[in-house]
Amino acid sequence: MEDGPTYGFDTLQIHAGSRPDPVTGARQTPIYQSTAYVFRDADHAAALFNLQEVGYIYSRLTNPTVAVLQERIATLEGGVGAVCCSSGHAAQIMALFPLMAPGRNIVASTRLYGGTVTQFSQTIKRFGWSATFVDFDDTEAVKNAIDDDTRAIFCESIANPGGYITDLKAISSIADSAGLPLIVDNTSATPYLCRPIEHGATLVVHSTTKYMTGNGTVTGGCVVDSGKFDWSANDKFPSLSQQEPAYHGLRFHETFGALAFTFHGIAVGLRDLGMTMNPQAAHYTLMGLETLSLRMQRHVDNAIKIANWLEEQDAIEKVTYAGLTSSPYFERVKEICPRGAGGLFTIALKGGYESCIKFVDALEIFSHVANLGDTRSLVIHSASTTHRQLTQEQQVAAGAAPNVVRISIGIEDADDLIADLKQALSAAK
Repeated sequence: MEDGPTYGFDTLQIHAGSRPDPVTGARQTPIYQSTAYVFRDADHAAALFNLQEVGYIYSRLTNPTVAVLQERIATLEGGVGAVCCSSGHAAQIMALFPLMAPGRNIVASTRLYGGTVTQFSQTIKRFGWSATFVDFDDTEAVKNAIDDDTRAIFCESIANPGGYITDLKAISSIADSAGLPLIVDNTSATPYLCRPIEHGATLVVHSTTKYMTGNGTVTGGCVVDSGKFDWSANDKFPSLSQQEPAYHGLRFHETFGALAFTFHGIAVGLRDLGMTMNPQAAHYTLMGLETLSLRMQRHVDNAIKIANWLEEQDAIEKVTYAGLTSSPYFERVKEICPRGAGGLFTIALKGGYESCIKFVDALEIFSHVANLGDTRSLVIHSASTTHRQLTQEQQVAAGAAPNVVRISIGIEDADDLIADLKQALSAAK
C-alpha cells in the first residue's frame, strides 16, 4: 500500500504489507511453513546471497508471513523497514548488535522493565558491553552520562511497570547533539498511542508478545528502522559504515542507504544470532494487529476510569497512571501519547509487601501472570517476580518497590473490574 492515497491507522493495521495470495486468492496472509525456498537458477541464488536481489532463501533470514508483519509494523510506526525476531528481549539485542563492540556502552533509563534492566546490567557484560542507568527526567544527568564510548541511548515511551511517560523530544535532542541513535521501546504504547520516530527516535523496539498480538498466545519482537540516521557521519558504527568482510567488502550504509540497518539486521543479525520469529507467531500477531486500535482505545478508556476509582480508595497510597490529572506526566501525555496513557500502571498499597501479596491472591477476574497487554486484565507483584533480581534501590528506581503492584487493564467491563479490585482490597487489609 505504498502507492496511492495516504491511509488512516485503522486501514493500515489491516491491509499494510498484505496482498491476496497470487496463487490461491486467499485473502488472509497464509502461514508459509517452509524452511527453504527454491531458486530460479544458479544466478538467482548467487544474487540473493550477494544481497544484490531481495527474496527468500531460508526461513532463519526471511519468510513471507514474517515479511508481511515486518512491513505492517514498519508502516504503522512510520519507519522504512523492520526486522521481526523471537521475543522482545531478542529485539533489544538485535537493535544493539550493529552498534556495539567490546568496551562500548549505552545510556539507559532507570525506568525500564526489570528483565531489561537485568539484560543491560548483567547479560550484555558477557559481550563486553555496559550500560549506565540514569533518571531520564533529569536531562542534565543524561547528557553527563554520555562519553566517547557511548553508542546508543535507550528508553521506553510508556515505562513498564509504572506507566511513566518519557519526554522523547528532549531525549532525542540530546541524542542528536551527541551524534547517537535513540532506541525507544514502544511496547506499552504501541504505534496507536505513540509513534516515537515522529519524536526523534532512530530505532523502535517492540515485544510483539504484548499489545500487538493482544491475546497471550505467542512471543515475538520487532526492531523498526526510522531510516533517518547517518551511520557514516563518523567512525562510531563500523558495522554499518565500513566494509563487511562476509559480503566481500560491501558497505551497508553506502549500498542500502536509509535501509542499511534493516538489511544488516537480516543479513548479519538473523543470519548469525538466529533469533528468528516463526511464521505461526507472525500469523497470530498479524491477526491481533487487525484490531489494535479498537483494543487500545478500550484499554485506555477502562484504565482512566479504574485509575480514578483506585485513587479514591483509602487502602491506596499512590496510583501512577499518567492519565490522571494528579500525575506529573499528565501534560506530557498530551504531546507524546495524545490518544491516551495506555492501560498499564502501578498502585502502591499502604499495607506494604504483605498486603500486596494478599491483594494479588484475592483477585478473581484479574489473572496473576508475568505478562501485560492482553485482552484480559493482568496483575503481578513486580518486586517478588519480574524485578526480583534487582536490588531494592533498583526496584524503587524502576517503579517496582515492595509495596507496589503492576496492573495491566484489559478490555472487560470496567465495572466488573472495579468490583474485583474492591473485594481484593478489602481482603488485603
